[in-house]
Amino acid sequence: MSKIAIDIMGGDHAPYEIIKGCIMALDKCSSTLILVGDSNIINEELTKYAFDKDRIEVTHASDIITMEDSFNAVRTKKDSSMSIGLKLVHNDFAKGIISAGNSGALVAGATSIVGRLKGVKRPVIAPLLPTKTGYSLLVDGGANVDATAEYLHQFAKIASVYMKECLNVQNPKVGLVNIGTEVEKGNQLSKEAFKLLSADDTINFYGNIEAREIPSGNVDIIVCDAFVGNVILKFMEGFGNWVFSMVKTEFTRSLKTKIAGLLMKDGITNIKNKFYYNDKGGAPLLGLRGLVVKIHGNSKSTEVTGAIIQVEGFIENNLIEKISTKFN
Repeated sequence: MSKIAIDIMGGDHAPYEIIKGCIMALDKCSSTLILVGDSNIINEELTKYAFDKDRIEVTHASDIITMEDSFNAVRTKKDSSMSIGLKLVHNDFAKGIISAGNSGALVAGATSIVGRLKGVKRPVIAPLLPTKTGYSLLVDGGANVDATAEYLHQFAKIASVYMKECLNVQNPKVGLVNIGTEVEKGNQLSKEAFKLLSADDTINFYGNIEAREIPSGNVDIIVCDAFVGNVILKFMEGFGNWVFSMVKTEFTRSLKTKIAGLLMKDGITNIKNKFYYNDKGGAPLLGLRGLVVKIHGNSKSTEVTGAIIQVEGFIENNLIEKISTKFN
């Protein structure tokens, strides 16, 4: 039985929502969960739940990495829940770790403690984005602001394995984010990355795509550096919030619109669930020797449960080993 570590102290709703999500996950997965954080708080909270005590372990951590801490906090706060959780993965006591904590610290800590797969230059944050046809994988969502063409090429290779093995997308199409679809468009990074992607016959390279094409789902994998990727990710989150706030305002404006809203409630809910896919898990940090998944800082129990199920799926699919074979 696999073990998955959970950073109980990371995130806006830690520790209580994180613990709740772990308990909820026990009915949906077979893994043993290692709850890492202040053992007094965790054990007291666990008394509120009925669960299989053989499938929950508690590892004490006396410190917390906050959202205000620097990216190298795992070095200065070695007794933090994030640092100890990453060490559990490094020492193979756990197959993966989930955290809603400081993204920069998690990326830096995962790279230095868990370590990169042989041949992988940089790990990549890979969130899913909702599209007209399903979901597309964005690489990089925030790990490498200063990227090289070689990094982007590797991100495409890693993402292709992920989409095939974990989302059952055969021969996934790869698009390179650019300011135009023409070959000669873009900065030096884009042009060099285009050459590398075009020359690799193991990748189904679609070509350049403009950001407006992303929601159409024309490609399965969206490749860009982390600066561009994080802007895309945050814009889509903000745009979704704005759209649904407008929908709410319009459908509560009058009796007539309230009735219309009730008639359209199921359809609106379906669209909202597509945008806010809380049960689908988090953004894996791919290219490492262990599984590391970042969930949103404001994640609640449903997101935690989804991430645990997601990591168990990665373990069952031998994702790390399959990515590794691409670089041997």
